[in-house]
Amino acid sequence: MTGSPRRAAVTVALALLAATVPLAATATAVPTAPSAPSAAAEQADPLDLSTSRAQWIDRNTVAWDRGTGTRHELLYAPHGGLTVENGDIGGAAHRLRLTPADGGGLTDAQKAKFPHLKGYAAFTVDPRDRHLARTALTGRLVATARSADGTLRSATGVQIQGVLDDLYGPAATRAALGPRFAHGRVTLDVWAPTAQKVSLDIGGRTVRMHRDRASGVWSATGPGSWSGKAYRYVVKVWAPSVRKVVTNKVTDPYSTALTTDSEHSLAVDLTAPELAPKGWAGLRKPKATPLRDAQIQELHVRDFSVADRTSDHPGKYLAFTDEQSDGMKHLRRLARAGTSYVHLLPVFDMGTVPERASGQTTPDCDLPAYAADSEEQQACVTKSAGKDAYNWGYDPLHYTVPEGSYASDPEGTRRTVEFRKMVQGLNSAGLRTVMDVVYNHTVASGQSDKSVLDRIVPGYYQRLDADGAVATSTCCANTAPENAMMGKLVVDSVVTWAREYKVDGFRFDLMGHHPKANILAVRKALDALTPAKDGVDGRSIILYGEGWNFGEVADDARFVQATQRNMAGTGIATFSDRSRDALRGGGPFDGDPGVQGFASGLYTEPNASKSNGTPAEQKARLLHYQDLIKVGLTGNLADYTFRDSAGRTVKGADVDYNGVPAGYAAQPGDALSYADAHDNESLYDALAFKLPKDTTTGDRARMQVLAMATAALSQGPALSQAGTDLLRSKSLDRNSFDSGDWFNTINWDCRAGNGFGRGLPPAADNKDKWPYAKPLLSSTSELTPDCGDIDGTSGAYRDLLRIRTTEPAFSLATTGKVQSELSFPLSGTADETPGVITMKLGDLVVVFNAGPQTQRQRVVAARGTRYALHPIQRSGSDRTVTSSAYERSSGTFSVPARTVAVFKRG
Repeated sequence: MTGSPRRAAVTVALALLAATVPLAATATAVPTAPSAPSAAAEQADPLDLSTSRAQWIDRNTVAWDRGTGTRHELLYAPHGGLTVENGDIGGAAHRLRLTPADGGGLTDAQKAKFPHLKGYAAFTVDPRDRHLARTALTGRLVATARSADGTLRSATGVQIQGVLDDLYGPAATRAALGPRFAHGRVTLDVWAPTAQKVSLDIGGRTVRMHRDRASGVWSATGPGSWSGKAYRYVVKVWAPSVRKVVTNKVTDPYSTALTTDSEHSLAVDLTAPELAPKGWAGLRKPKATPLRDAQIQELHVRDFSVADRTSDHPGKYLAFTDEQSDGMKHLRRLARAGTSYVHLLPVFDMGTVPERASGQTTPDCDLPAYAADSEEQQACVTKSAGKDAYNWGYDPLHYTVPEGSYASDPEGTRRTVEFRKMVQGLNSAGLRTVMDVVYNHTVASGQSDKSVLDRIVPGYYQRLDADGAVATSTCCANTAPENAMMGKLVVDSVVTWAREYKVDGFRFDLMGHHPKANILAVRKALDALTPAKDGVDGRSIILYGEGWNFGEVADDARFVQATQRNMAGTGIATFSDRSRDALRGGGPFDGDPGVQGFASGLYTEPNASKSNGTPAEQKARLLHYQDLIKVGLTGNLADYTFRDSAGRTVKGADVDYNGVPAGYAAQPGDALSYADAHDNESLYDALAFKLPKDTTTGDRARMQVLAMATAALSQGPALSQAGTDLLRSKSLDRNSFDSGDWFNTINWDCRAGNGFGRGLPPAADNKDKWPYAKPLLSSTSELTPDCGDIDGTSGAYRDLLRIRTTEPAFSLATTGKVQSELSFPLSGTADETPGVITMKLGDLVVVFNAGPQTQRQRVVAARGTRYALHPIQRSGSDRTVTSSAYERSSGTFSVPARTVAVFKRG
């Protein structure tokens, strides 16, 4: 999750994955694709037609990392059948002649467009053969190199993404795809430029489709009776993954509705009046909150209500319309305190959950009967994983249709109506809606029955490596939004969710795998939406995402990425891992989860872990963590100048975070702060691993509030995982994407507990931590909070939210204002206390005391000025903070242990 040289791993959601890697975490960088022939390439079989090492990058140019010889050609065979036989190519083929390009390599413009190919040799398609390009692209392609005597020296398959964009992109990107309705007629359009034939199966009939030569779009128009009918495209196309011509029956990538389990697309007009719930056209939204002020609750639809006995629609979209449920009451309390958005984990059509309850499995054992540290719960849950009702949803199948398992009936358009009712319900509770979108990968590729894009235009929508295999650095089959039509799909899909479902924001999963230009194109398209024309104000829609830098695209290897540093100043925020790691301690991939941080007792309350080092090492690391948190409190500003803990005058960008600058933001709102999210251990579980084992639940609750406060009281937006204010635990599960309801559910009623002690978490992603987890889980009486702890934490957090959202000083719009209004008066002086951060912000002084004793913080500049504990805290939920005091004569602020206190001047 940082810039070079570290890598963030991903949100993982597929039950079929052999291994998973958590979101928002740092690890060793993955090597990028080579820009010149790799050692592996040099050792590869030069006559290997199972790989595709040549790339046809535009209508005139083929790039190849091999190709030594004097005569070069592109062979194409409409029906495939080319083989290597006795050192030569067997099978009938047509030929396009190639000649070495001037200079032998790519032009500067081509290198700029394809930087990962900059070391490749370049060959020019003979002008006499260029008219054959469109035809050649519908069959098998092989690049060959021969010596002067005709001996075959090299042969390989050919990647075609670049030439498809060159030939078809200008017209295709302007095309309207999917179902269209006008003048009583229905038109269906699909982009399939390499297909030899496309027909339409609709309503039990097969209809011929017509191809537009300029765009590669196939179309069919029929009567109004097509509306509501099930359909699929029948695509005859060369499929490199199986090396033959196939006929695929496949759903529409631009589907607007689906039958159960995504078997067929439905020709549905989303503007039809019958799909609009009562009040939809005139829906009144809460006042838009600018991104830099957004306070966000991250929430999974099923987690929200499946265990809520007061909900009439457990686990469904309609649970958000149950106004009197415990869950909705809690969301309204948060909204009144200042929460502005609910961020829903993916709610588009996913590939791994059976959509009907009758097709879903459930654990077949008595889960509550086992001991809190037992292996039995996870074993039982794992047996039904992948076939039950649970998944985080990072396994996209159709990007622009709501997931059917959350609807009362997955067949047809009920999911559309009920999704809209969910948005209404959240809006009426005072909350805007953010969707988590996952355009960086698909659930499958190739000829899998859950592959949509790759069965229509094989080898185009997925990002390929140097050999032509689908890249999987995101955990799954990567997509290639740098290609024109995948980029268009991203933009068109987001606009549909915004316009037709009135979604108020989008969080991009692994946004660093997108080109910056693609995300800016989304922003531009949203900005064009107006209430008069589209029913929504697109400019008020917020965008943020994971700007991690890793994989085959790392360090802008293929394009300028939408990473943390690159997105600074765009108005689109990226998650900041800097404060998160400093708060918790260490990183998500630590072998020893006991590595401590600012909010988990480093140096001030050391645990038994030897990984923390000597007291001197702990103190030095804690002070550095405090500098990281200070940078985070500024909004992660790169140019903010302050005195660090060593007394040096530095900028935010000068503070080190694992070898990269801690500060990267150009303005407040560029960086999004958080203490926990759905990935990795919940905050309560992380603190369970890190705080000394004998820490009381009351003190654990206070440290939870302190950790949440450093995000909530920073400049810029902040996100909290739903239930964190209720001390939510997943029983130490660090990757609960497929851990079922048992480990994931939220208890809104404190009497049901916080989830700690549900058993050892699933072995697949947690077994290496079982030796650390088992002793904790066997001590549930010591680590399970009571209602006082849970309700007290939530109340204290809401008090801080009220302060954050009512004090203008937390909403500074420019770096200059932050520089002039925000300071750390004790930083780098003899008075800086390990475990304490004192921040002066306009008329406020905020003291974060993470230590186990009351601390006195003497601020000379405050001497003689009247300060008092903020009235919201003075009359709020936390009785401990009311013992905070201020001594005017000396400018000394006294704050109890494990407490965040906000003082106001006047």
